[in-house]
Amino acid sequence: MIHFKNLKKAFSPTQVMAIGFTMIILLGGLLLMLPLCNKDGHSIPFLQALFTSTSATCVTGLVVYDTWTQFTFWGQFVIMLLIQIGGLGFMAIALLFSMALGRRIGLVERSLLVEAFSTEKLSGVVRLMKRILWGTFLIEGVGALLFYIRFSQDFGWLHGAWYAIFHAVSAFCNAGFDLMGAQAPYSSLTNYVGDALVSMTAAGLLVIGGLGFVVWDDLLRSRFRWRSLTLHSRVVMTATVTLLLGGAGLLLFFERNASFAHLNTGERILAALFQSATPRTAGFNTVTLSELSQGGRVLLTVLMFIGASPGSTAGGVKTTTLVVALAALHSYIRGRQDVNLFHYQLEPRVVRRAFCAMTLYAILTLGGVFVLTGQGVEAQAAIFETASAIGTVGLTLGITPTLPALSKLALILLMYSGRVGSLSVFMAVSERWAPDKLQNPVGKIITG
Repeated sequence: MIHFKNLKKAFSPTQVMAIGFTMIILLGGLLLMLPLCNKDGHSIPFLQALFTSTSATCVTGLVVYDTWTQFTFWGQFVIMLLIQIGGLGFMAIALLFSMALGRRIGLVERSLLVEAFSTEKLSGVVRLMKRILWGTFLIEGVGALLFYIRFSQDFGWLHGAWYAIFHAVSAFCNAGFDLMGAQAPYSSLTNYVGDALVSMTAAGLLVIGGLGFVVWDDLLRSRFRWRSLTLHSRVVMTATVTLLLGGAGLLLFFERNASFAHLNTGERILAALFQSATPRTAGFNTVTLSELSQGGRVLLTVLMFIGASPGSTAGGVKTTTLVVALAALHSYIRGRQDVNLFHYQLEPRVVRRAFCAMTLYAILTLGGVFVLTGQGVEAQAAIFETASAIGTVGLTLGITPTLPALSKLALILLMYSGRVGSLSVFMAVSERWAPDKLQNPVGKIITG
């Protein structure tokens, strides 16, 4: 039984979340080292196991081993369990067990749920958690049934069922882990580039998972009426549709003579929609990424940096952060002091937090690029891989398994920061319970 009150006395909610993810990652790494989890019957090095566990728990998808080739059913099951815990948040899973044991959910637990789900109200947060859990299992179940239609034909009824469940969880949680090594190692979903059932099921799951749990609840409450949605949901939906369709259109243009050259018109549209959705932050791919054009690589890097929405199964700097920053820039250019969206004025703290989050993500990304390029990785590949790690995406140009130890450690830290949130990580390290009430005198500085 988890004693949250004892944790609350020693740590803030942000610190509890950061510590919880760390403990799960370490436990997952130790489990994946077991000979039982590896097909060759031997333990894998701790760094490789830690990397895999971090990637699964932080729902990233970067791998140092092909999942099907290296891991037994039990290893694959551990990875799927880590993905599910990481996608929902360990707090939701822990409190689910607490409720099953008949424990009352008090104010301490509710405050931790508020932190986990990126909501602002204590009231109704337990009800929201129950809806999230039921909704998650329902959506993953529907996704698994749709996957099973195709995978049962390709892998048989038993293996097809396991593949369907694994990929439904991985897609909904925006993890990007796959078992398609049974067809070809590191192939992801490239064999299904023209298969509308598989590609659209996967894309649908990852988009739904990336909207955010608060948006789900708002859509149900408003019965999908636009005018009844909150400002947050309007921003998320608008940004999601714009990035999805805009990204698909640009990919159709960039890749017409590159990775899409061998596809017919219908396959190109499917591939463009899928590749536009997956960088935000799913990690699957239906075309070979090494064949991407230069423009396509830059576009995917930008989409990976942006990511999905707050309180979702995905990572990245977040769609709302981008929209708030752009709205603030628009207001500044027009000479206005206030920042507005959909006829609502934003609080200064929201704008400040958005710019702080983007700045930290940029600094961490740049730091990761320096580490990788300092160890001999080509600059473009380093930028792509680093953006994939901090965005918890999992797309790769194929360099991850061969990276030196220091580069892998850098990617581990980036994946962790991307999932927990860069601001949350820094707050967890530097947070003070009694902030200084004294204020310094106002100073002036000239900026550009």
